[in-house]
Parts: sequence; structure tokens; C-alpha cells
Amino acid sequence: MEDAPQGLAGPFRAPLVPFPALQEAVFLARPSRFTARVRLAGREVAAFLPDSGRLPDLLVPGRRVFLRPAAGPGRRTGHDLLLVDHDGVLVSVDSRLPNLVFARALEAGLLPDLQGYAEVRREVGLPGGRLDFVLGGDGLAPCAVEVKSVTLVREGMALFPDAPTVRGRRHVLELLRLRRAGWRAVVCFMIMRADALLFAPHAAGDRAFAGALREAAAGGVEVRAFTCRVTTAGVDPGDGVPVRLESF
Repeated sequence: MEDAPQGLAGPFRAPLVPFPALQEAVFLARPSRFTARVRLAGREVAAFLPDSGRLPDLLVPGRRVFLRPAAGPGRRTGHDLLLVDHDGVLVSVDSRLPNLVFARALEAGLLPDLQGYAEVRREVGLPGGRLDFVLGGDGLAPCAVEVKSVTLVREGMALFPDAPTVRGRRHVLELLRLRRAGWRAVVCFMIMRADALLFAPHAAGDRAFAGALREAAAGGVEVRAFTCRVTTAGVDPGDGVPVRLESF
């Protein structure tokens, strides 16, 4: 089953989510979940890796990466690892960015089927958990939106997740519960790279999540997927791609 792609209006423009000047480095190893060892300007340093996924096709020793200098109380590293060069395709591995890209796209009117909501609330707590976004407007049912970061693409197919995610499954089932209660509910997969042609749940990564997503879609939860244009200057929302709910 495939849904028609939901395109973002207008051509690419200056990045909606800009980066400061980034530093090029070489990936060496991932000694812990949120730490990478890289070679920067001829010396080995540690960098914060803001993505808990396995990133199996991306974190390959010798691969080019891009860092942002970062400082703050309690930090153990002086850089964040933001981008990986995967055979010429830049991939954002900062799991904090998809929600920001979505919010900026919404503000810019680039999500036509989510326009008309006068109120946009972020990180909204509900009895069943916390939602990324709740949209509201006069005469409209509240709309719950969950945004997921996708970095795994194989043969043009974007896949989520790349590792088991109990939290992600819980989020999808919460959307289904809200839909049954009369809400509008949307799960938006932001593909943090530009080379995907379609999206599918990744049963090899998490069969339970794939089943939950199919169940939610059958129950009226809207499933959307968008690529992103990623450069060293920043990230822009790109085109909608078809959603294939069969598992891979």
C-alpha cells in the first residue's frame, strides 16, 4: 500500500535551519552511545553524538564528518557531530533537528495539509505521554503530531527504526488512541537526507514498531514522510515521498 506523496510547497531556499561554520573531521570510532572519536586538524578528539540510533551504514571508520564547536556547563566534549558524508550524500545525525525542521516548515507554510491551525504547542504532556506537537484552531479537532528522525536509507528506501524502539511504538499507539477519541493524528517521518524515494517501516529493525504503525494507519493515523536537503550551511525540508506500509 502506498500513500500519495505530500509535497512541500516551493523550491529550496536559504536553509530554514542554518548551521554555524562547521569543522570537517574524520570519524574513527564510537566508544559509547553518545560519544564519537574523530580526527580533527591532525589530532584525535571526542565529540558528542546526538543520536541514539545504531547508524550502521553511517558510522564507518574513515568517513568524513562535520562538527559544530559547543561549550557549556557539564560538557565532556568540545564539539557536536552533526553530519556524516555517506558516499557524497550529507546526512544529519542530530536527532534534535527534525522537530525544529518540522516547526520551521509549519511556520513557513510549507506543510499545506497542516495549515489553518492558529495554535501550535510543543512538548505537550498528556496522561498517555508527551506529544511533540498539538495543533489547534477554532472549529477544528485538535491535531496531535509526532515527528521521527530517519537516517537509514537503502536502495532509495528510507527505513525506520534502525534499532528497536519501545518509545517509538508507544508514541504511535498513543496517536491511535487519540484518533479513536476524535482527534486528528499525524506521524511525520523526517528523512534527514535527500536521497530517499519512498519510506517504509523497518521490520528488521523492530517488527513490533512496524506492526504498530500499520495498525495506527489502518485506524486513521496519517503517516507522512519528507526528505530533507542537508548541506554544511543547514537543513531545509524537501519533498514528500510515498509511504509503503509493508515492512522491510
